[in-house]
Amino acid sequence: MNITFLYLQLIATTIFTAIACCIPGTFLILRGTSLISDAISHAIFLGIVISFLIFKQLYTPILFFGGTITALSTIWIIEYLIKTQKLKADAVIGIIFPFLFSIGALLINLYAQNIHLDIDAVLLGELAFSPFYQIIWSDILIGSYALWTMGIILIFNLFALWVLYKKLILSTFDPEFAQSCKYNVHKIHWILMVLTCITILAAFEATGAILIISFIIIPPATAYLVSKSIDHMILIGILISILGSISGCLFANLAQTSIAGSITTVYSIIFFLAYLYFIKAKRLY
Repeated sequence: MNITFLYLQLIATTIFTAIACCIPGTFLILRGTSLISDAISHAIFLGIVISFLIFKQLYTPILFFGGTITALSTIWIIEYLIKTQKLKADAVIGIIFPFLFSIGALLINLYAQNIHLDIDAVLLGELAFSPFYQIIWSDILIGSYALWTMGIILIFNLFALWVLYKKLILSTFDPEFAQSCKYNVHKIHWILMVLTCITILAAFEATGAILIISFIIIPPATAYLVSKSIDHMILIGILISILGSISGCLFANLAQTSIAGSITTVYSIIFFLAYLYFIKAKRLY
């Protein structure tokens, strides 16, 4: 098996995943709910573990549905607790996601120590191994499962963005006006949450929780600092996703270190450079 072919697939998978995450991440940043992605990623882990313990199958669509249901239930619980106005949103999220992740970790340690769902893989992912799980069609390798999965998710998210673009913008910046335009703001919110859940769940095994959060938050947050419109923010976020993914993979290969750690570090450096530019530009004006 050609190593260059596998490495190019690794980079392509990373890019597809980063862009797919950037699309819902942009609107989470604008709505001030970006940390909900952290809660979702940990809730998905619990849902996968529970589904496995019930059905005793690791590679099955049941895990997908179990993770999605758990993630959406977690979002509902968080929003319910926030509406009580007893705690701030960040405090609610900070309580819920460690609690859910801890339950998942305990269940694995107690009942499923010998399966693939170990804690290190959940946090850091196994992006370097994703090209080895190839799809074979007529005795020809046509790409890894992760590459095709994230490619399909990326196309789906781009289509959703094209269809819902105006509704997402209106419901994000002016919910009252959106309601007056006969848009169901609550429905749009949950569509965004479902898109986020599906994207995170599809990327979960390959990338791990830490890199998913980096993909969703850092490129859109960086783009927010330097853009003047939503269109520019989305495009700049996608460009940062591509640049950071390629640079992180190349650095990890040269330094023989963690791919997830390298990509997140590169993203963070880009963010701080953008922040310095933002501060300097603000002082000039």
